[in-house]
Amino acid sequence: MARVWTEEQKARQSALIRSWKPWKSSTGARTPEGKAVSSMNVLVGNANRAAALAIAKQELKAAELKVAKLSRGKVDPWLDRLLGRIA
Repeated sequence: MARVWTEEQKARQSALIRSWKPWKSSTGARTPEGKAVSSMNVLVGNANRAAALAIAKQELKAAELKVAKLSRGKVDPWLDRLLGRIA
């Protein structure tokens, strides 16, 4: 559960953060080389998503085969429509 802040707590925290000024020490990439490396981060995320999607597709195919095996090939038409095999 998220913390519930009172108005006084919010004001105190706001004042503390303004006194610490964390934005002054936060840095991003500063050099052209660092910026080039940083710009490649999106590719890592895309690769992870693609890998997760491939795994999900394999799991779905395995589940479909299991259903077909358990039903001895007599899968209800609604399941075929659900899986997109029949228009």
